[in-house]
Amino acid sequence: MTTVPPIAAALRVCAALLVCVAPLAAQARRALQPEDWYRFQAVSDLQIAPDGAAVAYLVTSYDKASDESRAALWTADWTGRNSQQLTRGESVNEPRFSPDGHYLSFLSARPKGESTQVWLLPRKGGEWRQLTHVSGEITSYEWSRDGAHMVLVMHGVAPGTSETAPGKDGKARREHRPSAAPKPLVIDAYQFKQDEDGYLTAESRSHLYLLDVRSGVVEALTTDPQRADSKPQFSPDGRQIAYVSNLVGGPEDVGIDELYLVAPTAGAKPHRLLKTWTPNHQHLEWSPDGRQIAFLIGDEPRYNAYILDDLAVADVASGKVRDLTGKLDRAVVSPAFSSDGRSIQFAIEDDGFQYPAQVALASGEITHLGDSMVVTELATSAGHTAVLATNDQSAVEVSALEAGKLRSLSAHNRALLDELALGTVEDIAFTSRDGTSVHGQIVKPPDFIVGHRYPTILWIHGGPNGQDQHELVLEGYGPPLERQLFATHGYVVLAVNYRGSTGRGAAFARSILADWGQKEVQDLLAGVDYAIAKGIANPGRLGIGGWSYGGILTDYTIATDTRFRTAISGAGSGNQLTTYGTDEYIVEYNAELGPPWRNTALWIQVSYPFFHADRIRTPTLFLGGDKDFNVPIAGGEQMYQALRTLGIPTQLIVYPGEYHVLTRPSFLVDRSRRYLAWIEDYLGGSP
Repeated sequence: MTTVPPIAAALRVCAALLVCVAPLAAQARRALQPEDWYRFQAVSDLQIAPDGAAVAYLVTSYDKASDESRAALWTADWTGRNSQQLTRGESVNEPRFSPDGHYLSFLSARPKGESTQVWLLPRKGGEWRQLTHVSGEITSYEWSRDGAHMVLVMHGVAPGTSETAPGKDGKARREHRPSAAPKPLVIDAYQFKQDEDGYLTAESRSHLYLLDVRSGVVEALTTDPQRADSKPQFSPDGRQIAYVSNLVGGPEDVGIDELYLVAPTAGAKPHRLLKTWTPNHQHLEWSPDGRQIAFLIGDEPRYNAYILDDLAVADVASGKVRDLTGKLDRAVVSPAFSSDGRSIQFAIEDDGFQYPAQVALASGEITHLGDSMVVTELATSAGHTAVLATNDQSAVEVSALEAGKLRSLSAHNRALLDELALGTVEDIAFTSRDGTSVHGQIVKPPDFIVGHRYPTILWIHGGPNGQDQHELVLEGYGPPLERQLFATHGYVVLAVNYRGSTGRGAAFARSILADWGQKEVQDLLAGVDYAIAKGIANPGRLGIGGWSYGGILTDYTIATDTRFRTAISGAGSGNQLTTYGTDEYIVEYNAELGPPWRNTALWIQVSYPFFHADRIRTPTLFLGGDKDFNVPIAGGEQMYQALRTLGIPTQLIVYPGEYHVLTRPSFLVDRSRRYLAWIEDYLGGSP
C-alpha cells in the first residue's frame, strides 16, 4: 500500500473538485435570447486624440423604456484603465477631437426634435456648448488644423444662400426660410432614391460651408445645385480643403467621384484634382506634409455590386495617381496615414478575416500588422494605432494594436457575453458542383456531440458584396448574431461565402455578373451537402434564411430545391423586374443587366423565384421595413402573395417606420423571437 502525503492528497481532491466544477460552470452559461438585444452595446465611430493618449467612440444602446436606439460618446485613455461616458440623453454622432486635443465635438439634435447642430465639450467631461445655430441639416464636418474653422457638410439650404451667425434669440438667420407647408418633391436626378435619405431632390444635395468657430459665422463654399459635395478634409497648412463632388446628371455621370480642392474662403473657385470610380466607402486623408492625398478607388458601374476598394494616393501638385493596392486583389478598409507619413495603415478583407496591414509609400511593400482578427475601423496618431475589432466570441470593442497583438481598451459587452454559452465556429471548405472551391464557416451548438446529426440552418449573408467572417456583430444585417442565436438554441448553422462574395478576389466576386441565382445557389447547396456528408446535418431537418441579398438568395434557393422544411426571407425579392425604378440600384441594373425592354429575357431569368413560384414547397416567413428603399417591402409582399395563392404556409411581417436595417429595439427583439418560433414550428425543437 502506497502512502500519499497530505498535501498531495489535498491537491488530488482539489483537482477532482475542479473537474466536477468545470462542467457545472459551463452549464451555468445560457443560450442567447431575443431579449438580450436590450443589453447589447454596439461600439462604432472610432477616433484617436492628436497626442495618441486617448480614444473616443460611440456606444449605441437599445433602450427598452423609450424603445429607441441611442448613441452616447465615450472616451478611454491609452492605458485602458480610465474610461468615461461623456454624453447622455439625446443621441450623438460624428465625434471628433479638436486639433489641440482638449475638446470633443459631435453632432446632436438637442433637445429632441430640433435640427442637428455641432456641439463641443471638454475632453474630460463637462457641459455641452453649442457651436452652430444653422437651419440646414448638418451631416458631417471637419476641423481645420489650427482649430479656428470647421467645414460643414450641410443640405436643406437654398442654393446661393449662406447661414449666418445666430441672432439675440439664439436662432439662425437666413435669407430664405422654408415654408411649414409640405411641397411637391421635384425629381431631376438619374438616381433619385436612397435608403434612409428617401427621395433625392435638389434640396437634399449636400454642400460645404465654412464655420468661423469664434464668431459662429457660416459662409457657403460650394453652391453648384447640380452637384453633391461631401468628405471634406483640411490640408495640414489650412490653405486648402479637399472634398468629393458628385455630378447629378445622367447615366454617364454616375459611379464617378471627382476630387476637388477649394480655398477656405467664401467665393473661392474649386479646382478639380482628379476623377475616379466611386468605391464602396470613400475616404480622403492628407499626408502629414500636405503633398499627397490618400483616397479609395472603386470600379466601373458594370461591377458596382462587386467592388473591391483599392487604396491610392494622388500628388497634389500634379494630380498624378498611384494605386498602392491594385495587385492585392482584396478590399481595403479604413486607411490612415502613419504619423511620419511614410506608410498608410488599413484593414484587408481576406477569406473570413479582416486583418490590419500597412503599405510603405516608398516601396509599395505591404506588411501585415496582425492576423486572424476582424478589424472594422482603424485610427492612428502619434505612433499609436487603435482599432475596433471583433471575433467569434467577442463583440466589437476598442483595442490598442501593439506588435501584432490586441490590448483591450473597452469591454462594453463583456458582462453579457460572460453569461452566454456561444457556439463554436470552424472554417470549412468544399467543392461546388462545377468544381469551384468554396469557403465558409460552420457554427456548432455549445454542447455539440460528434456523431449526432443536428437540425441545420443555412444562414446567408447579404451583399453580395461582403463575406461571412469571424465576428460577432450586434447591429446591421450581417449574419453572425443570428448564427449564434440559432446555435445556442441547438441548431447547426452554415455560413457559406458563395460566389459573388468578397474576400476571395475580384474574379470570384464578379463570377455571378448578370447571372444571379445560379452559381450562388450551387455553392449554397454544396455547403448543405458537405454538412450532410460529414454526418453533422440532419437531411430531414434543414432550414434556410437571410436578410437583404441573403433573403433574395433564400427565394432563389427554395425555388430550386424543395428539401428545406422552413425558410426565412428578410428584406428580399423574387421578382427583380418590380425593383427597377422602385429601389436605389438603378446604376447596377442598367450597367449590369441592361434596361428590361432591351434584355427582357434576362430580367425574367433573374426573377425566376416569382415567375416559377409554383416550384416552391417550403413554408416561408417574409419580413421587411415599410420605408426600405434598399430592397422595398414589395419584394416580400409579392412572394408572400404568391405562396398564399399556392397554398404554401407563409406569413408576412411588416415593421412600420423601419428602413433596410432595423433600429427600433422592440422590433429587433420581435424579429429574433419570430425567427426562433418559425424555425421551431417546422424543424422541431433543438435536440
